[in-house]
Amino acid sequence: MGRTRSLFRRFLGRPGSSDLRRARRIAARVDLPGEVGALRAASSADKRWADRDIAAFLALARDTAQETLGERPFDPQVLAAAALLTGHVVEMATGEGKTLAGAMAAAGYALQGKRVHVVSVNDYLARRDAEWMGPLYAALGVTVGHVDQWTEPGARREAYARDVCYVPVNEVGFDVLRDRLVTDAADLLLPDPQVGIVDEVDSVLVDSARVPLVLAGAADAGAADPVIVSTVRRLRSGVHWEAEPDGRTVHLTALGLARVERALGGVDLYTEDQAHRLAQVNVALHAHALLHRDVDYLVRDGRVELIDDSRGRIAHLQRWPDGLQAAVEAKEGLAPSPTGEVLDRITVQALMGRYRTLAGMSGTAVAVAEELHEFYALTTGAVEPNMPCVRTDEPDRIHTTTERKEAAVVAHIAHVHATGQPVLLGTGDVAESERLAGALREAGVEAAVLNARNDAEEAAIVARAGERDRVTISTQMAGRGTDIRLGEGVVDLGGLHVVGSGRHDTGRLDDQLRGRAGRQGDPGSSVVFASPGDELVERTVEDPQVPRGDSDGLIADPAAAALLDHAQRVSEGTLLEARRTTWRYGTVTGTQRAAVLKHRGLVLRGDRATALLEEAVPRRCTEIRESLGDDALAAACRQVALAHLDRAWADHLAVLDDVREGIHLRALARENPLDAFRKIAYETFDDFFERVYERAAETLEKADVSEAGVSHPALVRPTSTWTYLVTDDPFGSETDRFLSGVRTVLRRRDGRRRE
Repeated sequence: MGRTRSLFRRFLGRPGSSDLRRARRIAARVDLPGEVGALRAASSADKRWADRDIAAFLALARDTAQETLGERPFDPQVLAAAALLTGHVVEMATGEGKTLAGAMAAAGYALQGKRVHVVSVNDYLARRDAEWMGPLYAALGVTVGHVDQWTEPGARREAYARDVCYVPVNEVGFDVLRDRLVTDAADLLLPDPQVGIVDEVDSVLVDSARVPLVLAGAADAGAADPVIVSTVRRLRSGVHWEAEPDGRTVHLTALGLARVERALGGVDLYTEDQAHRLAQVNVALHAHALLHRDVDYLVRDGRVELIDDSRGRIAHLQRWPDGLQAAVEAKEGLAPSPTGEVLDRITVQALMGRYRTLAGMSGTAVAVAEELHEFYALTTGAVEPNMPCVRTDEPDRIHTTTERKEAAVVAHIAHVHATGQPVLLGTGDVAESERLAGALREAGVEAAVLNARNDAEEAAIVARAGERDRVTISTQMAGRGTDIRLGEGVVDLGGLHVVGSGRHDTGRLDDQLRGRAGRQGDPGSSVVFASPGDELVERTVEDPQVPRGDSDGLIADPAAAALLDHAQRVSEGTLLEARRTTWRYGTVTGTQRAAVLKHRGLVLRGDRATALLEEAVPRRCTEIRESLGDDALAAACRQVALAHLDRAWADHLAVLDDVREGIHLRALARENPLDAFRKIAYETFDDFFERVYERAAETLEKADVSEAGVSHPALVRPTSTWTYLVTDDPFGSETDRFLSGVRTVLRRRDGRRRE
């Protein structure tokens, strides 16, 4: 059926789909194994393996896996490895052995002389898979390492130098950013990227694609204005402020605006000299009205820790833009965390675009095939499971209210638990998981809770989820990457039973939750309990028409399911547009960043800076050369040029951030905000390098250059740097913010007319 669907998509011209015909031909030829030496000899810097070489390698890898790991790859795993080795994304059902298929492909690329990164979603998977597959790599003569957030710089450099390195997407992104600031080529961590194999490809390339990775440097603690914070905290919903149904934007009413202006001394916030205070009011209101503790963030050990809404984990090192971060900290009565200027940033799209060859695997890749093609030029194909899936997926059970839905969830789980059958309950956020755990406890059912509060224990909790009598509650199973194996006697009970409390933002995440049951032909079942009162519907559908339910609140009318389908489609469209927005704005600066990085490389590894500065300040360069020699001159020119190059790029990013924050106002002049942003970005970059070397020449003229190096105030770099992820568009789209601003102004004018 999967092959027919793929062919039909190709017939319709749907981009991103593939039937993996070449990979199937290769897999069909896997019989006699090759020999490592001969396979290495078949490769060269400019030559790839022929199909017969790939087939010979896969035969060798299959036998080696059996000898070293005690696992002989199934035919679908061999096919998946062949697809990865030909540059595809493959969909493999949960439990079908993606880890081994990915390792075989990574070893195949390594034997062709290519350095490989296996990119994962978290530290645990990077470490586990590198260690688990280690014997296979060793037997094939391939070196392997791994990087996580605790890996020291020296160990990172060593791991990246291995043939294959397992690394979380965030860590490789942060290391790329750090490498962009080194002043000595010997300090670079990363060799040139060649092959990227992405595990959980939809989580990494799609769900993470809205969140740029940021490198920041030195600054002071930023605190929110206490008067603004205390005033906003006392404002009431529906009286002083109103939020849009989608929960992405909020605005003051005329009454609320008047109250805030009085508290600030009778100012007019809509004058130019009060623009900074208006921005502070807006972020304080956003923090107060739209960001919720135990849903969007946790407070732990005196810090605000964001929750990754696509994975249900703590988003380590993630923060909101500094003003919003400070507002949330003030809301919770916490000391402000350090802030600083952005030195550089990179999107997931740009990060993955660095690899000459990109491939990946996931249990739900086909659902995002068109996005993978649009953003990464990747084609996707499905690999049939080794054993047919026999899981039973029941129709959604829809209740009139969220409260009745949760009561039904508890009653249903208690009933199933009484039989001994293990249950996995998927929830939308931490607060819901803890609320349902408490309700189950009151019903006499103890549950293990897997959420952002205990992500360190996640592997152990998941590993036991298939045991008899177990009830496990998970905030998002997507991207957790750990199979659930059935315990003794559980097959006879019907396997794992999966329950969803509400639909996710995308149907793909619902499928990932269901996919935890029924692995490798195991029995299993799933059912979703939902309600028109769920956050998904409230956020996406204005004034939903809810059909009547029975005495227990259960709705039989098909219109209820249609309402949920519509809400999910709207949510999927919103998320896709957010990713497109990130990508579109990222591409504007992408060519500029590429030009800066190319020039930086010439300065770092060559004599470009010396040549340019000798033209600009020949007398000073002659003085340095005559007194200290050529090497000292080259070192001084390199340090001065790099300092001003990095300073100018950070300033350019700051300018563009300011521009983008207000670019939506261009809609008033009927301009396309993106076109306006592009025009401004090009204009401000036009004389970028001229300005860099004008300032570099001025610095070199006045700098103290000695055998110890070069010294000047302009060369002082941040005393510390740190990395984080920043929610790219926390206040909604440019259109959302524009319309919200217009509504506020109109309400304000209307209110004053009434006065």
